[in-house]
Amino acid sequence: MVAAAFTVDLDKPLVFQVGHLEEQYQEWVHQPIVSKEGPRFFENDILEFLTRTKWWAVPLIWLPVVCWCLSTSIQMGNTITDVAMMTVFGIFLWTLIEYVVHRFLFHIKTKSYWGNTAHYLLHGCHHKHPMDGLRLVFPPAAAAILCFPFWNMIKLFSTPSTTPGLFGGGLLGYVIYDCTHYYLHHGRPSSDPAKYLKKYHLNHHFRIQTKGFGITSTLWDHVFGTLPSTKTVDKTV
Repeated sequence: MVAAAFTVDLDKPLVFQVGHLEEQYQEWVHQPIVSKEGPRFFENDILEFLTRTKWWAVPLIWLPVVCWCLSTSIQMGNTITDVAMMTVFGIFLWTLIEYVVHRFLFHIKTKSYWGNTAHYLLHGCHHKHPMDGLRLVFPPAAAAILCFPFWNMIKLFSTPSTTPGLFGGGLLGYVIYDCTHYYLHHGRPSSDPAKYLKKYHLNHHFRIQTKGFGITSTLWDHVFGTLPSTKTVDKTV
């Protein structure tokens, strides 16, 4: 006897529904609903509030932390030129992290109840509702938690005085990433490179979701062979 397929009720909180899709989840989550009004995630109002973030909260919260990191590195004996180089390297490092996380974590294949639920919260919701403006940038509370492992990762290959500078550069890269991501969905760029990046990213959402993992740059898609064809990108509107 074949069990009836589960149907998601979009008028009810979604997070604890999507796990029931099991193997159907991957197909369902990659069929986008284009609407600026996002769905409700949780019945609980506090949890629901924590899933919604205005784009401007990202620079407002994190740019002061970037400045503190860079100034700390200077106070520990590094020159402004040294810290500028650390910042550039940190941004470069972020572009790789951005690519790796997007490709291998955000696009992981799941089919279990909790796997689907976690994936939906992490990234699936963005593919299902790509124009939801309040769930485009990473919630500050979650980003704060992730700062600790990234700080410790940088400490593995840097000195005590360069760790703040490199971390500040990486954090600046993250701010650029989240603001760029929001703009690519809701902005109206009239010239390149922003116009090209918008086409490139929307191509990832609406045509070839297994390629085009870069947001701020196509560099690592070139390096790792996940660049969609130029013809496909040019056709995207």
